[in-house]
Amino acid sequence: MRLLVSVVDEREAREAATAGADIIDVKNPGEGALGAPPPAVIERVRAAVPARVPVSAAIGDMPNLPGTAALAALGAARSGAAFVKVGLWGTSTEPEAVALLRTVRDAVASVPGAVLVAGAYADARRVAHGPLAPELLPHVARAAGVGVCLLDTAVKDGRGLLDWLSPDELASLVDDAHDAGLHVALAGALRAEDLPAIRATGADIVGVRSAACSDGRRSGSLAAARVRALHTACATPLRAP
Repeated sequence: MRLLVSVVDEREAREAATAGADIIDVKNPGEGALGAPPPAVIERVRAAVPARVPVSAAIGDMPNLPGTAALAALGAARSGAAFVKVGLWGTSTEPEAVALLRTVRDAVASVPGAVLVAGAYADARRVAHGPLAPELLPHVARAAGVGVCLLDTAVKDGRGLLDWLSPDELASLVDDAHDAGLHVALAGALRAEDLPAIRATGADIVGVRSAACSDGRRSGSLAAARVRALHTACATPLRAP
C-alpha cells in the first residue's frame, strides 16, 4: 500500500519525500476536505521533490460546474500534478457525477501523464445537500472512464473514515472498484493505528494529513518522524489472522 502525505508547501513536501512518502499531495486545508492550492504552490512542490515521486493536487470540493472543474483540473495538471483530485461535492446523482467527471477527464487527458482521481465522501449523509453516496463511487468512476477513486470524509471534526464505514464495508467497496479495473485511495482523519485495518481492505493508497503532523491536527506542522513511522506501517507485512 502506497503512502500519500498531504502537504501545504515545498518545505513540508521535501520533508515528507525524504521521510518516505510515496506520493506528495498538495492541499489547502483552509478550503475544505479537498481544498485547492494555488498553481504556484503545486509548481514549487513539484520542483522541490525528486522526479520519481509523483505529486497530486486537489482542486476542491467541487460544485456541479463541469466547466469550472475542468479548467481547475487543467491548471493543476499543467502545474505539475500527476494525480488531480476532484471532490464530488455538488453532484448527488450518478448522471451528474458521470457528466462532471467526463468533462474533467477530457481536460486532464490533454496533459501527458496526468490522471484524474474521483473523490467521494464516506460521511456524505451528514452533509445537508447530500453529495454522491460513497457506495456509488466505483460505478460512477468506471462509467466516466476515470482510473482512480478516492474515499475521504467531508467534515473534519475528528471523526475519521472508520467512524462512518466499517472495515468490511470498505473492503467491499475496494473489491467493487478493483473488479471495475480501478485503483483505490482511502483517507479521512486516519491515524497510525488505523493503517492495519486500511491495508486489510486491499486499498492501493492511504492518504494522511493529521497523522503526519506533530500535534495530530491537519492544521499543524508536518513531522518527519511521523511520516517515517507511517511509511513503515504501510510496508510492514500484515500478520495472519
